[in-house]
This record gives sequence, C-alpha cells and structure tokens, in this order.
Amino acid sequence: MALHPQALAEIEAHAGTTPIWAESFDVPAERAAARALAAAEPREHVAAVEDVDAGGVPARLYTPDGAGPGVVVHAHGGGFVFNDVEVHDALARWLANRAGIRVLSIDYRLAPEHRFPAAVEDLDAALAWVPTREELAGPLLLHGDSAGANLALVAALRHPRMVTALALVYPFLDPTAAFASYRTHAEGFDPREAAWYWQQYAADKADLESPDLAPLLSDRLGGLPPTLVVTAEHDPLRDEGEELVRRLAEDGVRVTGFRCLGQIHGYYRHDRFDAAQTTVLAVAAYLANAARSG
Repeated sequence: MALHPQALAEIEAHAGTTPIWAESFDVPAERAAARALAAAEPREHVAAVEDVDAGGVPARLYTPDGAGPGVVVHAHGGGFVFNDVEVHDALARWLANRAGIRVLSIDYRLAPEHRFPAAVEDLDAALAWVPTREELAGPLLLHGDSAGANLALVAALRHPRMVTALALVYPFLDPTAAFASYRTHAEGFDPREAAWYWQQYAADKADLESPDLAPLLSDRLGGLPPTLVVTAEHDPLRDEGEELVRRLAEDGVRVTGFRCLGQIHGYYRHDRFDAAQTTVLAVAAYLANAARSG
C-alpha cells in the first residue's frame, strides 16, 4: 500500500535536514538532541526502575507490577551509533508493562568510538550477569529493534542454550545492501545512511564477513529459539528481515513474521505512529507467551 499519512508526515518533517553521511553532520549533537527529545516525552509509570551494572555494562532494569518470571533483554536501535537507555526509556516501559515481565535495557558501547565487536561483547557480558540476579531467574528473552535486533540475534546465536525466544523489529542484518527493498522501498531511510552506519560499526572490511556482524552469514540459524520478526513495508531493511524469516522456517525454527503496511523504519518506538502501540502489544504478547511456555 501507499505510505501511511503519519509516515509521510514524518518524512516531510525531516526533509532538508543535513544527511547523516555529510562531512558536516555532527554525531554528538545528534545524540544530545535525541536524548533531549526523549526526555520531553511522557513516560508510563513502572513499579520499579533501577540503573544497574550488568557485568560491567550500564543497564536499566524495569520491573512492572506483578512481574512474572524471567527477563526481556532489550538492545536499542540507532545504527550502532546513536541512542541509549534514556532514548529508549519509553519503549522499555511500554514493553515491561504490557508483557508483565522485567525488561533489562542494555547501554552498550557505541561506534565509531567503540567499533565491532564492542557492542557484541557488551551483550555477552550482560547475558552472563543475568543469572547472578535472583529476581531474573526464569526464561531469558531477547528483543531489539534495527541495529539492536542485529545484536539480539547475534547474542542468541552465540548463546543458543540460554535464550527462550527472540523478538526482532526491522532487523539490520546485511551490510551488502543486496536485497531489492533498498531500491524499491527506501522511503525515509536512504540506503546511503545504512551504508554509513556499517562504515562506523565495522573496524575493517573483514568484519563485514563475520556472522557476529552480519548474522545472515551464520551457519547456526537453525539452532535459534522461537523467533518473531516484524518488518515495515516502506523500509530498505524489509527484505533482509523477511529473508531471515524464510531461512528460519526452512531450517525448522518456530518463526513468525509480519509486515506493518504503510510504515517506515523507526516507527516502532514513537507513539505518534498509531502502529507503534499496536506493534508493541503484539511483541509484548509474543514475549509473554514465550515466557509462560518456556
């Protein structure tokens, strides 16, 4: 279908801004602006919110009323370069309250200051820390959006026996940008932006061929736990996410995929999109059911 009017308005609102790949683009200023915007947004009440040291990695633990057993480990999106627990605070609160499970949001190190595999190692450290907290006993669920979905998927591949289920929202998986949606459905997310993110994240060209950076290259996809993949129709990352669904299904993994029609990359964590809360509800329900089943 055509772009949803809310998606079109988002694209128009950002028209004419300095592109991320321009030499004049100011990464620190963009990070600060994202934090300021997030700080101005309303935040749902959660029964308890605690900043923790998760094995040497800063993180924030959200505990909803009547929290069930287990924990959702959340890795935020932002192209491996932007965002943090503050920017994703509202999303983590939505997820905790709707899933009824604790959410641990990981403040992993960002590129280009800390290139691959720093973020992967931070997820490893946080997962190793989870069993040290008694209240986190139970199913371990991984969740992420965009670059965070990449990190969640890589973490599941690296720790297959630890993870009960995965929920990935428009995962950022393919540094070669080989899929057709980069040419046919790139509204709101220029392929040059995607290429720039990979350039910031990879320390050298060899990294681009590592399954820990490009998980579609992994030969262990068939060992993944039950997985949910959400894609957006007007998103250059759409086809690589749906290719992941196809491969998992062929490998016998219990996988569900759905595409949000009319939407663009980034809609998931912003309540100005009607589709955001609906998608959060679907993801939360999937994780809650996986926790009960696990």
